[in-house]
Amino acid sequence: MSKLQPVSEIIDPEVRAYAKEATDFLLSKRWCRSVSSLDLGCSIAGIFGVFLAQIKPNHPEIDEQLWVVVGDLPPAYLVCDSAANWQEALAAYVSEMRQWVEAASLGQSVEDLIPVNVPPTKEHASQLATRLDFLHERFITVEAGDVVGDA
Repeated sequence: MSKLQPVSEIIDPEVRAYAKEATDFLLSKRWCRSVSSLDLGCSIAGIFGVFLAQIKPNHPEIDEQLWVVVGDLPPAYLVCDSAANWQEALAAYVSEMRQWVEAASLGQSVEDLIPVNVPPTKEHASQLATRLDFLHERFITVEAGDVVGDA
């Protein structure tokens, strides 16, 4: 995680807006008292941002370090246990969202899946699937060093 960039060093205004969105998203959760720090893993303006957050939780069972994905996608947080870097966090995000896409496409319950901020319709599932395919092809199946992000 040594290639993370402190939010204070972000120049691109859209990426700075993603950082605010990530912070606001975490603060909207009852279990998050505050965000101690936020570092940028990768961001492509207009598409997504992946951030590593240090939080002060309201409950001891809540992880103090989380990945947050925001952008032209449903926002989500992921625990760091299964993601050592931004690319693994993005892969975990895509995997979790694909489960939602499959259930929504089949008209099944999404209650026990990662929360998505739109109704679970076939149309929303199709739109999200297209975005997930793009993320997978352009950012997950390539070497992390080959990704040039905005900051």
